Amino acid sequence: MNGRQRVLAAIQHQEPDQVPVDIGSTPSSGISATAHYNLMQYLGQGDTPTRVYDVVQQVAQPDDAFLDRFGIDAIDIGRAFDARDEDWYDITLPTGLPVQFPTWFHAVPQPDGAWDAFAPDGTRIATMPLGASFFDQTCFPYVDGYPDNFDNLSQVMPLVHWSGLAHSPWDHAGEPDFWEQLRTRALDLRQNSDRALMIVVGCNLFEWGTFLRRLDNFLVDVVMDPVNVERLLDALLERHMATLEKVCQAVGDVADIVRFGDDLGTDQGPFMSPKIYRALFKPRQKIMTDYVHSHSKAHTFLHSCGSIYKLLPDLIEAGFEIINPVQTSARDMDPARLKQEFGRDLTFWGGGCDTRHILNHGTPANVRDHVCRNIEILSPGGGFVFNTVHNILPDVPPQNFMAMFEAIDQYR
Repeated sequence: MNGRQRVLAAIQHQEPDQVPVDIGSTPSSGISATAHYNLMQYLGQGDTPTRVYDVVQQVAQPDDAFLDRFGIDAIDIGRAFDARDEDWYDITLPTGLPVQFPTWFHAVPQPDGAWDAFAPDGTRIATMPLGASFFDQTCFPYVDGYPDNFDNLSQVMPLVHWSGLAHSPWDHAGEPDFWEQLRTRALDLRQNSDRALMIVVGCNLFEWGTFLRRLDNFLVDVVMDPVNVERLLDALLERHMATLEKVCQAVGDVADIVRFGDDLGTDQGPFMSPKIYRALFKPRQKIMTDYVHSHSKAHTFLHSCGSIYKLLPDLIEAGFEIINPVQTSARDMDPARLKQEFGRDLTFWGGGCDTRHILNHGTPANVRDHVCRNIEILSPGGGFVFNTVHNILPDVPPQNFMAMFEAIDQYR
């Protein structure tokens, strides 16, 4: 099997020839710039540039040599953009690490050592404090209340850093020939790669409520002000459906997986009750997944951090086939329980190695044992793509990264 066949077999709950592996096909399944740089140094490949394609999370884009060396089976269609050396420039992070940023992104150093990012109109939309490795949101356009209508969504959404500092391919979405370029580049990628192709669309609903209103306000709103919440969700859904229509027209016959995002959980449980999810979010998410299923050949993937066990039956009914990152350290997210109860209906894209406690703080032996145990639980019968639980963090030692792949290699 090649990588694409391996991933598709797993999604179809057929046991592939070996465990499929992903590092880097989405901005929530990758490797931080710091961890990537340190790994390249450890491997004696210090001349390999660390290209920060997701500037908000400071996530690196693995190059082809990385994908080949570690046997990665899935890639992001977005990597077909910003592929030239001239699309990047050298810069040194506040930590002293040399990396490359895309030419469209220029953070502004502040007297206190922070780096700030600004929208074209001068609005400060994000900050990375000194010592941090992530840009925090600073602008919440609807923090003071809901507008009478949402005619200005197109103007305010780029004031949210997730939109205003979007990763590829969406950093090119404003170009007049973007959709033609997306198709052309995706077709070229498919012709020249046998890996599964991912298109990251986001189309968040709950999270966009938190981005616009701020998390504390929106959590109150879903209970106390559902009328305005539904008004906002309907406006977002209209925009998302327009995006999905164009995505399906451009790459619906090329992409293998469409990746949605909506962080619905905390460490202890969902942000909302299943009743609220069913009333506000589930029907709208199903509209989106139904459209993808009926207008493309792609499978539907949901990134949702945290403890989402109580929502999984509804997420399945909402049309999601794949769940990521499978945060096994969260409450009720024991991998054996998840596999037993939902392994026939879901593919677990993640859960392979905990990144908050094991990969960064364990010994190489701890990492190997942990990875082997999770693979043996999650991989039988398909329905599993190995991925770490979210991105590989800056403090992960290269030795532990290599130990993780030593364990993976026992299953391929």
